[in-house]
Amino acid sequence: MDYFSERSNPFFDRTCNNEIVKMQRLTPDQLQNMTGLEYVLLHVQEPILYVIRKQHRHSPQQVTPLADYYIIAGVVYQAPDLASVLNSRLLSAVHHLQSSFEEVASFARYHPSKGYSWDFKSQRSTSDKAKSKEDKPREEPSSLFQRQRVDMLLGELIKKFPLPTPPQPKATPTAPNKSGTENGTADVKDMKIENAQEKIKPPPDKKPRLN
Repeated sequence: MDYFSERSNPFFDRTCNNEIVKMQRLTPDQLQNMTGLEYVLLHVQEPILYVIRKQHRHSPQQVTPLADYYIIAGVVYQAPDLASVLNSRLLSAVHHLQSSFEEVASFARYHPSKGYSWDFKSQRSTSDKAKSKEDKPREEPSSLFQRQRVDMLLGELIKKFPLPTPPQPKATPTAPNKSGTENGTADVKDMKIENAQEKIKPPPDKKPRLN
C-alpha cells in the first residue's frame, strides 16, 4: 500500500481515508470505523502480483466496490470492468464473423449458363503467395525484471546443485634436454680443434743456396 500511495501513482486519490489515517498516524484497522473512499489490499502473490481494490465504505459491514488495480513487476494497471470486457469480446467476435463472410463471398463466381459456383483454387494460390511474403513476427526482448528473476533462479539452482570440478591432469616429469648439452660439448670440441690447428705452424720454406 505504501508503493500504491506514492505521488507518482495517478490512480491514488489523496482525499481517501487511507491518506487521513497515514497523516494522523493511526492503525489501518481504523478504516473500518470510517466512511468514505478507501483502498484495501485484496490479493497478494509475492513477489510479482498485488491486487488493490478501490471501494466506498458506508458502514463497517457495507462497502461498494468501485475499481480494481493490479501491480505487476512494479507497474500499476487498472483492471477493466465486466462491461468493458464483454464489449471488447463481442466486438472482436463480430469483426471475425464479418471478415469470414467477406472472405467467403470472394470465392463465389457466377456464369450465365452454369449459375453460381465456388472457386477456391485461385484464391488459395494468391493467399499462399501473400503469406510467404509476410515477414516473421519479431520476438520481444525480455524486460529487466525477467532477466533479474532468471538470474536469481539460476543462482539458487547452482547453489543447490554445484557443478562438479573436472579432474586435473597429473604432471608428467620432463626429461632433461640432452640436445642442449650435446650442442655445448660439440662447440667446445670445435673450439679446441681450432686452437690446436692455430698452434701447429707449417715448416719454413727452404731457400736455394747460392754458389
